[in-house]
Amino acid sequence: MVPADQGGGVMRADLLSDPVAGLDEALAAVDAFDQALVAGVLRPQPAQAAGLTELAHAVAGTPLAARVSEAAAKAAAGAAGEDHFVALAAARTALLGSVHDALMTRVTEATGRPRGEDTVPATGGRQAANLLAAARAWLCDLARAGWQGIDHEVVSGAAQVVSAMLPDPSLRRLATLLDGFAAELAASCPGSALERIPARRWGDLWSRGMLLTLPGAAEAPAPGTATGRLLPLGVDLQEHATAAQAQVHAVFEPADGSAPGLVRASVSVPKPDTVVGAGLWQLLRPHMSLLAAAGEGRSMELSDMPITAEGDLIWSDEHARPSEPADAFTTARVALPTATDPATAPLDRHPTRIAVPVFLEGYAVQKEDETMTFTVAGHPLAVDTDRVPTAGPLTPEAVATSNACIGLLRWDAGTYRVQPLAVETTVRKKPVALHAGAWAGGTTDKVGVKAEKAATDAVAVLRERAGRLLRK
Repeated sequence: MVPADQGGGVMRADLLSDPVAGLDEALAAVDAFDQALVAGVLRPQPAQAAGLTELAHAVAGTPLAARVSEAAAKAAAGAAGEDHFVALAAARTALLGSVHDALMTRVTEATGRPRGEDTVPATGGRQAANLLAAARAWLCDLARAGWQGIDHEVVSGAAQVVSAMLPDPSLRRLATLLDGFAAELAASCPGSALERIPARRWGDLWSRGMLLTLPGAAEAPAPGTATGRLLPLGVDLQEHATAAQAQVHAVFEPADGSAPGLVRASVSVPKPDTVVGAGLWQLLRPHMSLLAAAGEGRSMELSDMPITAEGDLIWSDEHARPSEPADAFTTARVALPTATDPATAPLDRHPTRIAVPVFLEGYAVQKEDETMTFTVAGHPLAVDTDRVPTAGPLTPEAVATSNACIGLLRWDAGTYRVQPLAVETTVRKKPVALHAGAWAGGTTDKVGVKAEKAATDAVAVLRERAGRLLRK
C-alpha cells in the first residue's frame, strides 16, 4: 500500500534518495579500468596496471575472480590474449550489471510493483566461429592501441568483418554494434588529438562487443505471444541525425485474466537530417498503428502478438486492432500500480537501460536556472526536461506548471531522474493533459501541422532527387 504522505502518487520518492551500498565502489572500479583502455594496454604504465588490479579486486569472491585476476596480471604485463580480454570485459559487464540490479531493487521498493522473473538465454544456436574470432581480434587490437592510439588503419579493420556478418541474421546484432562503434571511432581519429574521450561510452561498446563474440551470447528465449488489451501510457521519442525511434510504454492486460504487466513496443527508421520535430511522426507512424492509438488516447486489442521474455512486443499490425478510448492518466492511477515490471536480459543489465514507467502527483515544482525538481512528500526528484521532444505539445514550461506526471524513472549522473511523458496541468483555468506523443497519429495543432508540412516537402524533394539518380 502506498503511504498517504506520498502526495497521492504511487512512488516512494524518499527511498530513491538513500545511498546504495557498494555502488560508488563498483563504478570506481569500472572507471579505473576504462582509464586503462584510454592509453591502451600494449605497453601499460603503472597507473594502468593499478586500474586493471582494481577491476580484479572488485570481483574477488565471485566466480570470475580467478580468471579476472590472471587476465589483469597478463594485461598489466602487456601480454594479454583474447581470453584475457574477454575475462576483463566480463568483469566490467558484471560490475555494471550489479549496479543495475541494486538500482532496480531500490526502484522496485519505491514503486511497490512486482518484477518479472529473470530470463535465461537459449543455447544451441550455431554461428560462424571464424567471423566471431575476427571480430574479437579487432576488439583486442583496439584495447591494445587504446583510445588515444586509434587511427584509421586500426579502425578500418572492422569493415570486412562487418560486411561478412551482415547477411547472417544471427550475427546482425553484433555487426550493427561494430559498424556503429567503428564509425564513431573513425570520426574521432586520430585519438591522440582528442581533447575529450568518452571513456565510459567506448568502454561500454567495447565490452558489450567483446561478449557478443562468444558463441550463444546473443541468443534469447523464443518469443511468446500476447492476447489481450493494451493500454498506452506514453511515447518516448528519440532522435538522432540519421535515425529516429519511438517506444510506446503500456500496460498489457492478458485476456486469460492473469496479472497485468508493463510492456514496450518500438519502431525505428532512418531519416534525412532535414526531417526534425513533428515531421518525424510521418516517418514512424506508417510502421506501427500503435502510435496512432497512443496519440488518440485509445486502447488496442492484441491477438497472438509476439512478445519477448523482457516485455518487448515484436509489433505487427496484423495482430492488433484499435479498441475503446483509454485515458493514460486513468491507466496510470488504476492499472499501473499492480502491473508487473518486465525482467531484464543478462547483457542488458546496465544503469543506462533503466527506464521504468512511474506516476507522480501532488508534488511541488522547483526551477533554478536550467534545473527542475519535483518535491514529492518532502523529497526532491530531478526532472530531465532535456528528454522532452519538440515533436509534441508537451514542453518544459508545461511540466513546470503540472500537478501530475506520467514519466520514465531513469538513473543518470549519479542520481535518479524522471523523464516526463505526459502531464496534467491547467491552461486558461481549465485542466488539460499534455502528452509527448499526442501528435503521433496526426494533429490539428498549428505548430504540428506546420512541422508536418515542412517534413512532407523535405521528403518529397529527397525522393525526387533519388529518382533522378536512379534514372541516370
